[in-house]
Amino acid sequence: MKQYKWGILAPGKMSAKFTNGLKLLGNVELYAVGSRDTVRAEKFAREHGFKKYYGSYEDLATDPEVEIVYIASPHSHHYEHTMLCLKNRKAVICEKAFALNSREVEMMISEAVMQKVFLMEALWPPFQPMYKKTKEIHGSAVAGKVLHMNARFSFQPPFDPADRKFNPELGGGSLLDIGIYPVIDVLTFMGVPSEVIACASFAETGAEQSISVIFRYEDGRMANIYSSFMTNAGIGCDILCEKGNLFFSRKRDMSQNLLLAIHGKEAEEYSMIPEGMGYHFEAVEVMKCLEEGRIESDIVPHSFSLNLINTLDRIRKSAGIVFPGRD
Repeated sequence: MKQYKWGILAPGKMSAKFTNGLKLLGNVELYAVGSRDTVRAEKFAREHGFKKYYGSYEDLATDPEVEIVYIASPHSHHYEHTMLCLKNRKAVICEKAFALNSREVEMMISEAVMQKVFLMEALWPPFQPMYKKTKEIHGSAVAGKVLHMNARFSFQPPFDPADRKFNPELGGGSLLDIGIYPVIDVLTFMGVPSEVIACASFAETGAEQSISVIFRYEDGRMANIYSSFMTNAGIGCDILCEKGNLFFSRKRDMSQNLLLAIHGKEAEEYSMIPEGMGYHFEAVEVMKCLEEGRIESDIVPHSFSLNLINTLDRIRKSAGIVFPGRD
């Protein structure tokens, strides 16, 4: 089994979670960490067992031994850091949101295609057993056509003007941080909407802190999407169909639940807690694609990331969300 040398760009909480997933895999070598702060890079490398650490992202990207880079910097820096790694011919898995706008994502994908290097957005849901089971049920038509969806993600972090989540210059706001998940749900099970209507409330920093969105489709179907840092509604999605309904949810520990309620039948319930919080599934897909000589994944193809960022741009335009200097 080939051992792939992984690099981590921007060590932090998210990188720690992803690294714990990598440790579950037998074909991973925890090779290098890159940070703008040498002390921080050394601390992360020591705590998680990486062989090398660098005090700059450039040093990580130009290390000839690094094969795959996981990028977990703020949203506002994803474009810059992804392009740096792609230009140095490193396979890239970059955290969501892929970038701040569709223009940046298009350039990232174009660079990957030109360099013939693998690129994937790190979207957690599509790789999870719960999601795969939901897609299997949906594909079987046992519940019939999807008529409506309600999707949500909200929690109440303490307000801190210095926090990335509340800084519009870093792409802060609930939409790109957590609202992206219910958008993924609706795009997956209903497709791209014909109309987007959104309304948001804003924190004193200018960052959006709560947003409600309606998707409308040409055949009259609709979906409601909600994300917020002001309420604690949890994480869930209701898929309302002709012959029954599917309800799935998860908690912050990534435990997953799915309820299938077909009209006139006893409800079926599925639940699980994935090992490593489920992040290793994304890494498995990256290495599988590299083994097959591919530059994109079938599970999260470039086309899905384009549809996702285009839809997020439409939501931002409707709600009046602006990222300074990037719109």
